[in-house]
Amino acid sequence: MILKKMPALGLCAAVLSLVAPGAHAQDKEIKVGVIYDQTGPFAGGGSVNAAIGTQIAIDLINERGGIEGYKIVPVNVDAQSKADVAINAAERLLNEDKVNLIMGVYSSAECVPMAAKVDSAKGFMWANVCISSAVFKDRNLTRVFRAQVHSDQYGEASCKFLAELSKEKLGIAPNELKVAIIHEDGPYGSGVAKANAEVCKALGINVVLDEGYAVSATDLSPLIAKLRRARPDVILHTGYNPDIALFLRQAKEQGLKWKALIGHGAGYANIDRIRETAGKDVDYVMDVDPVASQLLDPKTLAPGLGDVIAEVQKRFKAKTGQDYAETNVWMGFNQSWILFTDVIPRAIKKYGGVDPEALRKAALDTDIPVGGTTQGYGVKFFPPGASMAGQNERSFPVVIQHNPGGAKVVWPKEVRTAEPVLPLPKGQTYAP
Repeated sequence: MILKKMPALGLCAAVLSLVAPGAHAQDKEIKVGVIYDQTGPFAGGGSVNAAIGTQIAIDLINERGGIEGYKIVPVNVDAQSKADVAINAAERLLNEDKVNLIMGVYSSAECVPMAAKVDSAKGFMWANVCISSAVFKDRNLTRVFRAQVHSDQYGEASCKFLAELSKEKLGIAPNELKVAIIHEDGPYGSGVAKANAEVCKALGINVVLDEGYAVSATDLSPLIAKLRRARPDVILHTGYNPDIALFLRQAKEQGLKWKALIGHGAGYANIDRIRETAGKDVDYVMDVDPVASQLLDPKTLAPGLGDVIAEVQKRFKAKTGQDYAETNVWMGFNQSWILFTDVIPRAIKKYGGVDPEALRKAALDTDIPVGGTTQGYGVKFFPPGASMAGQNERSFPVVIQHNPGGAKVVWPKEVRTAEPVLPLPKGQTYAP
């Protein structure tokens, strides 16, 4: 089980002490290039919410005195859901705006090439949301860091969830369970699907279909026809909001049935957006993701983090009118909070400033135990020379089920707040 490999819970003292109100005069600035998709298909899928979470973190830090006398000054850029726009923006932020660091980035298709660009330019990049393992795997990056969960872990989690619960909940032994893997064919979808295929097969689960599609596809009927022929018990899907909505609509029209549908972040994280078109059809859909922080028991987190979570929820509702701060909000907030309360203070105090080299050294010193972040996981980065150098080795996702009564954590058992509803209840749209 993922959690058993993690170090023991400890106190993240920086949460309170480094951002005390009025602690320092804000006579210096940290210019932060913040890149998200404010327009285009990724915007409503979660990127805008991630940007809101990031801005809440910036506001909280600045209101409480900044970081060691430095005020955070964001330079916000809309990547327009286009990789070339995102890469050009990163270059402009580094070369013209002279930002101290770049952060944000929702889409892995933007994140993979951008990370290489920033690293080669000897800048510093802090990835908040993009999850593709390809950002780091065997690339020897030294100035790019991500505390976030990566795509291999997403693919691993859904398969382990099924292996543990298939017999108990579905009455089907794992080696008799039929699973279909479908995904958008960019770095994000392909990375998760590759992990799905490898882990499910290693666990003896029968993968009956493994199929990608273009994220810009306007007709998924050929894919649905293949699924109808394969007749999977469970579908593992990785996609963004527009293609997920298209899949659900056409699956309903063509009578596709399943016992369970498990998504993997991105569009599945922003379930309210999918409900705008799919309504009750998304009831009982599951999502593998870093947890939406309000779903955790604050007692399992470091002192003070429960109050921080409550404040973020309050501000998110004031900004959007929405009661539920979904996972992307917390991805944007949590990664920013780690950077602002742990890495940057150390860079200033121990390494003399906020230049990319000081930030790099400070990031490598990060050692936050499980329970020390608002999403529950700890933070320790794989060192230079490792296959995943720059990636957090203590990150882990959960499985969330979007039931009619609200979102519940249903896996792993150590942190779940409800039993998973499996299979789909009779009468539900896609129930066999």
